[in-house]
Parts: sequence; structure tokens; C-alpha cells
Amino acid sequence: MAQQAGKEQIWTAANKVTLVRILLIPVFVVAIISPWPDWFPQWRQADFWKPWVAALVFIAIALTDSIDGHLARSRGEVTTLGKFMDPLADKILVAAALLALVELGPLPSWVALVILTREFIVSGLRMVAASKKVVIAASWYGKAKTVSQIIAIVLFIVKDSDLVVGLGEDAYGALYVFSWAVMGIALLLTIVSMLDYFSKASRFLGFSASGGDGQAAAQARVDAGSCVGSREGADAEDEALYALAQRVVSDAAAKGLMVSTAESCTGGRIGATLTHVAGSSATVKGGIISYANEVKRDVLGVPQEILDTAGAVSEETACAMAEGSRRVTGSDAAVSATGIAGPGGAVPGKPVGTVWIGVSARRATYARLYHFEGDRVSVRTQTVRQALILLHEEISSE
Repeated sequence: MAQQAGKEQIWTAANKVTLVRILLIPVFVVAIISPWPDWFPQWRQADFWKPWVAALVFIAIALTDSIDGHLARSRGEVTTLGKFMDPLADKILVAAALLALVELGPLPSWVALVILTREFIVSGLRMVAASKKVVIAASWYGKAKTVSQIIAIVLFIVKDSDLVVGLGEDAYGALYVFSWAVMGIALLLTIVSMLDYFSKASRFLGFSASGGDGQAAAQARVDAGSCVGSREGADAEDEALYALAQRVVSDAAAKGLMVSTAESCTGGRIGATLTHVAGSSATVKGGIISYANEVKRDVLGVPQEILDTAGAVSEETACAMAEGSRRVTGSDAAVSATGIAGPGGAVPGKPVGTVWIGVSARRATYARLYHFEGDRVSVRTQTVRQALILLHEEISSE
């Protein structure tokens, strides 16, 4: 029954908009490349307006990206299919536009090569992370990259049009320089966002900028089962978790940063692990156990609308919890955890082991989705471990 309900939820309003966006991409390709003005001899200025028609079609398709995102969040209809199709639609649209501009001549092929290579690399990094049951959240670099690419593409579509050329040499020259300036910014953000993904996925690739060897060894000890036994009360004293907590505390102290927590499924174990470290009072500001939704709402400030639509176990709630912890405690960086540790509590689309871990700091607020395996003790222990890793990564980047 639950499986049937899951199938019925696939084609949500947001996913339909995304599908329409993908289906409209061939329309844009026809508008920019094909000799369609010859098909309308009665429209004598069709050739004159061809680039602008193509630009308008491209803009219309690009704008639907914000529509499906708003529908998914506002209606609580964020689906796995949507998370797959939405970025795919953007990549196909940008790739189609770049290849069309290369074919028509305004854009050199090396520009398209740089941008498309970045997309292949990032997709590969995401696949590696997904194999580890980790979602690498998009940063503002990636969003800024997409916006700048769209603006640059529109400028390159119209900069050589008869309308622009007819404005005079000075106006054309100014637009030419501006178009390349925007494209340069887009290329810079393309490279920076790729390096950002590399940084976030470094530990999956066998190295880490944040002290990888010791951390990897600590994780290996945890994975080997050193703290996934039945001794729940002794988990906070486990050597591997202690090593991670000690690194968080020492690095935060070195940078003069205060940290805090907001916990649901872990029931305070992240904070307990941190405060087990001697000298943690210099860096740990406090923590909030928000096991009930009322505490999430009244203490941490998680909007009731998010709890009603996305649910307590969601990206939005994890981000709001982390932000609330920073606000309430006055810390510089906070980590949150909300999930289903089991053995009960599973709902369609959110099986036991589903956990969202959020991080909020001055740089950004984001959350990552995990699907942990094992019993209740194991899920909680893995959550504590991953929360400490994310918190340490954020402190290292400050």
C-alpha cells in the first residue's frame, strides 16, 4: 500500500513542470539553429528577430526552474525523481545552448569544453558520494554559476544580432565586452564551484584537506564496529568518536569559534561526545534536545509550515534546527540531526535509518541526507559520527 502511494506521488506538479522544461529544450534548439524564418515568408523581419525569439524561449525555459522548485517546497512534494530531473534539465539546457552557439560561431569551443567538463566531473563526484550514502549539497557557488551562465548565454545569443549591430559600433563594442565579462565570471564560478565539490568530496577520494589520515582512521575504527555494539551508554567514550570530537574542539579553539548542537534522533549524544573532551567548555556553547516537534518549533524556531509540509525528518527542518541553535546559543557554527533511528517510525519514502544532518555557520547553512543501516544504536552512533565530521569540515573551512 505504501509502495502504491509512493508511485502515485511521482508525477507531482513540480515534476510535471520540470518535464515540460526538458521537452521545451528541442524547441529552443529549433529556434536558434534551424532556418525557421524561411518557413514564414509572410513575416519579412523573421531573420531580424530570430536571435531574440531564441533568447526569449531560452529565458522562458530557464525561469521555469524557480517555478518547480517553489511548487516542490511549498506543497511538500520534494521527490527523488524531482531531485534527479531538476539539475538534469538545467544541464541539458545549458549544454544545448553552448553547443548551438559553438556551431553558429559566436562562442569558441574551449568555453563550452570547460563548462561541460565541470558538469561531468561534478556528476562523477556526486555518484561517488551517493555510493557512500552521502548527498553533497549545492553551495552558493554552484547557484551563482548557473545564473551567470544563463545571463552570459543570453548575451551571446543576441550580441551579434542585426538589432544590436544596427545600434552603432560603440554600442556593439560595449555589449561585446560586457558579454565576455559575464562569460568570464561564469567560467570563474564554474571552476570555483568544481573545486568546492572536490573539497567536500575529498575524503571519499582518499584524501582530505581537513586532516584526513587521522580522521579516516577514526572512521575506519567506527566502521569496524568498535562503537556499534550494544553498549549505548559507553558510545560517547569510544576512541573513534572521541578522536573526532577532540579534533572539533581543538580546531574550534584554535580559530576562536564557538559551536553548538540541535538534536532530535540522537537525543543529546553529539553534545555529550563533544563535552567529553577536556577543555570543551572553551568552545562548546550549548545544545538543544528537540525530540518533540513543539520544541523544534517553540525553542529552535522551526516554522510550523515546514513541519506540516516537509516533515520533521527533512532538509528544511535540519537547516532550520541548525540555524535555531546558532541563534539561541549565539554560537559561530552549529550542527543538527533529525531522523528515524528505529525500530519504528518509518513512513513511505523515509525508511528506518533516514537521517538529515544540518550545519549552519557564517559561510552557509546546508543539510545532507544519509541512509544508515543497522539497529537503533547503530543508526544513532553513525549519526553522531557523521555530525562531528561535518562540523569539523565546516570549522576547517572558516
